[in-house]
Amino acid sequence: MRVMERTFREQLFFLVLCLSVLKGDSRYIENNEISKDELFSFFNSELKRETPEELMYRRPLRCLDMVAVEGQFTFTAERPQLSCAAFFMAEPNEVLTVDYDNVDIDCRGGDLITVFDGWVMKGEKFPSSQDHPLPLYERYVDYCDSGSVRRSVRSSQNVAMVFFRIHNTGSSFTLTVRKHINPFPCNVISQSPEGSYTMVIPQQHRNCSFSIIYPVAIDVSEFSLGHYNNFPKRSMPGCAESGDFVQLLGGNGIDTSKLLPITDLCISFTGPTHMKIGCDNTVVRMVSSGKFVSRVSFSYRLLDSQELQTIKLNNVEDFCFNN
Repeated sequence: MRVMERTFREQLFFLVLCLSVLKGDSRYIENNEISKDELFSFFNSELKRETPEELMYRRPLRCLDMVAVEGQFTFTAERPQLSCAAFFMAEPNEVLTVDYDNVDIDCRGGDLITVFDGWVMKGEKFPSSQDHPLPLYERYVDYCDSGSVRRSVRSSQNVAMVFFRIHNTGSSFTLTVRKHINPFPCNVISQSPEGSYTMVIPQQHRNCSFSIIYPVAIDVSEFSLGHYNNFPKRSMPGCAESGDFVQLLGGNGIDTSKLLPITDLCISFTGPTHMKIGCDNTVVRMVSSGKFVSRVSFSYRLLDSQELQTIKLNNVEDFCFNN
C-alpha cells in the first residue's frame, strides 16, 4: 500500500528522484547525492527577492536538480555526465528567462545544453502540445545549434528545464535564471498542495491548464464565459461542441492530453462545485474559442489518508490508483 500523505517538499523530492526516462538525447538519470534538505532549502522566500547583479544568489548546479529561485547556477563536470536535467519553477504568475553564460563545452565532441520550454518527465511533456502556443520543435533551444545567436530563452509558463550532457572533466557552464511577471498566466504547475487561483483568458483562442501534482479536494467557485450568465450551473456531455468550457482532469502523468476527463463545465455559474480527486495530478483546464473573456476561480487542498481510502472505490480514483 503506497504512502497516502506526503509533504510538498517530500513529494517533489520523490518525484524528481523517480525520473527514469527523459525524452530526446537523455535516456536515464544517473545516480547522484542530492539530499532532501539541500534540494528544497532554496524555496526560502527571502532568496526570491529581486537583487542587483553583484548580490545575485549563486550556487553549483547538480546533474539532477530542482531550482525555485533566481540566481546564477554553475555546473562543472568532475567526471563525464551524460544524462543530466535541471528543473526550474517560478510562481504561477511568473515566467522564467534562462541565459547561457561562460559556456565551456565541446559541442563537436557531443556535449549539449538544451533549454526546454516546459517540463519533460518520463517522456511526457507539460504543457502538452495541444496547450502550448509553440510547435514542439521550437520549444527546444540547443546551445550548440544557436550559439551566440540566442543566448537567452524565455519560458511561456512558470516552469522550464535544461538537459545537458558533458563528456570532459573540467568542462563547465553557467545559467542565469530570472523571473518576470506574467499578466495573463496560462499553463501553471502549482508549487503548493493547497491554495486558490483565478485563471483568465482575455478573448484569445487558446487552452490553459493549472496542474496540481497531488490528490486534492477542489472547489470551483466561479466560471464565466461572458455569455449565458443567467443559466443555472450544470455539467453536461458534449461541452467541446460549445468551444468554451472547463475540464477537470486526473491521472498520474503530466501530459494533460493523456489524463482522464472527470467532468466538463460549459455553462457560466457562481457557486461551489466540489470534487475530490485521488490522482497524483489534478488539472483544471480551460478551453477558449477567443470569442469571450473566460474566467474560472477555484481553491484546492491536499486530501488526507482517510479521504483517499474513502474515495478509492470510485471509478475515477480506481483509475488513478491502478495506473
